[in-house]
Amino acid sequence: MTSYSTSLQHFRVPQRLSSRCRRRPSSVAVGELAANSTAQEAEAGRLEARVEEREGGYWVLKEKFRAGINLQEKVKLEKDPMTLVYEDGIRKLAATPLEEMEASKSGKDDIDVRLKWLGLFHRRKHQYGRFMMRLKLPNGVTTSKQTRYLASVIQSYGEEGCADITTRQNWQIRGVQLTDVPSILDGFTAVGLTSLQSGMDNVRNPVGNPLAGIDPLEIVDTRPYASLLSSFVTANSKGNLSLTNLPRKWNVCVVGSHDLYEHPHINDLAYMPAEKYGRFGFNLLVGGFFSPKRCAEAVPLDGWIPADDVIPLCKAVLEAYRDLGSRGNRQKTRMMWLINELGIETFRTEVEKRMPKGNLERASPGELVMKQWERRDYLGVHPQKQLGFSFVGLHVPVGRLQAVDMFELARIADAYGSGELRLTVEQNIIIPNVKNSRLSALLEEPLLKKRFSPGPSILMKGLVACTGSQFCGQAIIETKARALRVTEEVERRVSVAQPVRMHWTGCPNSCGQVQVADIGFMGCLTRNADGKVCEGVDVYLGGRIGSDSHLGELYKKGVPCDELVPVVVEILVEKFGAVPKVKAQEALP
Repeated sequence: MTSYSTSLQHFRVPQRLSSRCRRRPSSVAVGELAANSTAQEAEAGRLEARVEEREGGYWVLKEKFRAGINLQEKVKLEKDPMTLVYEDGIRKLAATPLEEMEASKSGKDDIDVRLKWLGLFHRRKHQYGRFMMRLKLPNGVTTSKQTRYLASVIQSYGEEGCADITTRQNWQIRGVQLTDVPSILDGFTAVGLTSLQSGMDNVRNPVGNPLAGIDPLEIVDTRPYASLLSSFVTANSKGNLSLTNLPRKWNVCVVGSHDLYEHPHINDLAYMPAEKYGRFGFNLLVGGFFSPKRCAEAVPLDGWIPADDVIPLCKAVLEAYRDLGSRGNRQKTRMMWLINELGIETFRTEVEKRMPKGNLERASPGELVMKQWERRDYLGVHPQKQLGFSFVGLHVPVGRLQAVDMFELARIADAYGSGELRLTVEQNIIIPNVKNSRLSALLEEPLLKKRFSPGPSILMKGLVACTGSQFCGQAIIETKARALRVTEEVERRVSVAQPVRMHWTGCPNSCGQVQVADIGFMGCLTRNADGKVCEGVDVYLGGRIGSDSHLGELYKKGVPCDELVPVVVEILVEKFGAVPKVKAQEALP
């Protein structure tokens, strides 16, 4: 299938604020803007929006909708987080001692809330004064130059510095100090990276097919779409004020293969390839999400768009969510709650009214994703569509890397490939564009022999783990090291013949996506056999990805982590046909 071009001409990118726009708007000006906004909504036949645009391009919650709003909404009202970008607030913060900022409510809110609009997350509980920095890496495509730069940043922090691959095929770097952020941001610009709008109430990293452009069986190359989505959301990394005051975070993906590597059913918006009237385009899924109180699969919007309307459709959905979404209980502010409140048809109508021509075609029956499809393994060596080239998928244990690892990966990408690396939602790395004549030499590299194997064990290859309590203040348990230890011990006890995906998450926020795993472990506190409080997990079973995707269900609550290995062994034997190794050895002739 040939890829199709899209255009950014359908929307107006907000201009950078001039100095005259930085003053607080007068009450008269605000009243005029509000009146005009209400009149425009009525004329368009839309439901009344809860937000309005103020002078300077900032969007705020209307006075009449401010009762019962959550703490984060109050913080946004007190000072828009994007002032840290548009009014160069980040440089002022970086030059202010942390203790001085902590002494005021506004400063503390900057540290703990507003900085997340720049992708900066203070590790208050476990690394006080240090930050995690999340990037935006559309479609998970990065370069050796970018990788080296990120490695140089974390290397400067010694043992405090490391990097993670996220479950949205993205980079996160750790150990960052606020005083260094302005220079780090300058470095991002120099190598074509950004961390803007990557946290809090923003659109997260656009996910696409990690094999885009190199897969002989791909449906469409998702890279241009993911890149355009990221450019639109961030106004080409300058900041898109029209989209920085959403009710909550929002996820988007573009599906490019039958394998559904992108996990469309857990995204707020998923573009599913489909043809209509001989034209290529996308059917639309909306509303998928995880949260501590509720998890929901995306549902059909009953809409189809031609490929050129990827951006206008995204804009319409985001504006409907921004305008109408609840700003109350944070556990009930994801987009699916709005869909449930309005009903899918009313929500669809509100999206349609925000399309450039006020029209959204009904879904096409010409879906291009095959329903009966066995998901392929991308780890190991595989031929590309380009004759004479292969891609090599490397397993990165629970997605954690040190600076030395990243420097080596960058060197290998240059020496054997085209200087490109692909990240995956399973926290692994793909090296594309390797000449077949160079494969043998690549496979002999020490990094592939010792750390990042192209042929990991059957349980290790499906292992995913969130950050855990080592760095994350919300995590209840440690995840990454424990996931490796438990898996290693389980492998010593049983032989497994089929792939089993095991996901770990440190808390009910489910960053580790345990509900889509064959076996999921969600961190909790429980009691051991002696009645003492200890770290434990709630065990989930039955999550599926691919064409028959569905969320797993709770299987067993409160299993102490120290007692988990025999429980996993039992599950593998009873549910997945594993064979205890003692019995397997006894059966040998």
